[in-house]
Amino acid sequence: MNVVPISAARHTGKAWRRPSSFAFASTEAVVPLVAAEFARAALALPIGFVAQGSAYVPVAVTSPIAGRNLAIGPAGQWLAAYVPAALRSYPFRLGQGPGDDQITLCIDEDSGTIVAADGVADDLVDAEGKPTLAMKTMLAFLLTMEQSRRNTEHAVAALADAGLIQPWHFQVTIDGHATPAAGIFRVDEAALNALDDTAFLVLRRSGALALAYLQLVSMNQIALFDQWAFAQQQLAKAQQQQRQITSLDEIFERAANETLRFH
Repeated sequence: MNVVPISAARHTGKAWRRPSSFAFASTEAVVPLVAAEFARAALALPIGFVAQGSAYVPVAVTSPIAGRNLAIGPAGQWLAAYVPAALRSYPFRLGQGPGDDQITLCIDEDSGTIVAADGVADDLVDAEGKPTLAMKTMLAFLLTMEQSRRNTEHAVAALADAGLIQPWHFQVTIDGHATPAAGIFRVDEAALNALDDTAFLVLRRSGALALAYLQLVSMNQIALFDQWAFAQQQLAKAQQQQRQITSLDEIFERAANETLRFH
């Protein structure tokens, strides 16, 4: 990974080719979420928390298996009904320019998405060396997500302070094998319901209540793991069959074009 600020000196004549698949996230079993995404994500993905130092970070759980993203098909297809913002903004990040405290848009130059400007891909800078409209739009998107991330940290910290985050023990059957989840946390519904009025008000003011209820709703989505694994198998079979058909077509095409020789 080589994340650098977008600049005229470095990126004039360069463009961003949008990824044609989500293969770049095929090993991500969890994907970070912010509060602004919870309402949509809860209907499409299981939401949990992972420990990060002394804090917790909300994530979309795409697999109970470390190193495997069940929501991505063999050709990089996204199988869930919602794509987290962290994936939609790839390979861009917020950062600071050299010798500058101002937040700027950065890009991972090792992502394989930077190409020579060709009029099709999105230019990184314009003829004057300034960010293009596409880059300004991405920067605005990331700034919005950053603000939501800060609000999310505050809300999740309130949940943790109230003693409402606990390990999430569950297992699902993937590829015929019972697979337990590890390192994932959830909201303790019983403890949430037992809060006194004062503690409940603290959570409401912090914005934590909505996150807690949406996380609890999303827990039913763990049934998707088995569905995604099955979809991966079917897509892989279809992909293999298509390769075989293509191979046969090429064989017959070559045979039709060859000149028969009888000597």
